[in-house]
Amino acid sequence: MTEIDAKNIEARLEKIYKAITSEEFLKGKGLGNELNYYIFDYPPQSELLVRRFTDNILVKKLKASNKGINPAVIDLYDVLIEIMESKKVLSAAIEMERKSGQEGLLKAVKPIFKPVNFTALIKDKIKDCNLVILTGVGKLWPFVPSHVILNNLHTVLSDIPVILFFPGVYNKLELRLFGKLKDDNYYRAFKLVDD
Repeated sequence: MTEIDAKNIEARLEKIYKAITSEEFLKGKGLGNELNYYIFDYPPQSELLVRRFTDNILVKKLKASNKGINPAVIDLYDVLIEIMESKKVLSAAIEMERKSGQEGLLKAVKPIFKPVNFTALIKDKIKDCNLVILTGVGKLWPFVPSHVILNNLHTVLSDIPVILFFPGVYNKLELRLFGKLKDDNYYRAFKLVDD
């Protein structure tokens, strides 16, 4: 992202509510047979601003609207911690990171971070919701790339719109986490709000 992009983040955040409550978004118009997945990319240095906006403004505004939107906000890092707790490896993982560093930890715990573990927990969290907002992508790295989550989420979320808040760049072809790390090619999502 450029400096100009970082400066206009507040203007882009203000457009999110209008985009989500539009008839096109709510009915998935213009999507053909594609997934109803959206990405809101933003400069990583705006993480706290975006988090505050999502938690304190957007969700409250959506719930208070007369559009019938009931969003579920899911922090992917929290899902990662839940997986580690359910497998009873969280304490051991903390100790391993202390002793072996992040690389040693990653090698040891990566096998438990299967996409099916993420999608199952996400599915459990969305009961009675008609919009899923995914956050925590930056905290999740390097354990699970966001494109892996998106590529597997359609097995449990094909009819519900999903918005991924992404600290980096999405150019409709690839995701670059923090604007530098190539997550992978991903072209099945739409940009929620253009630059």
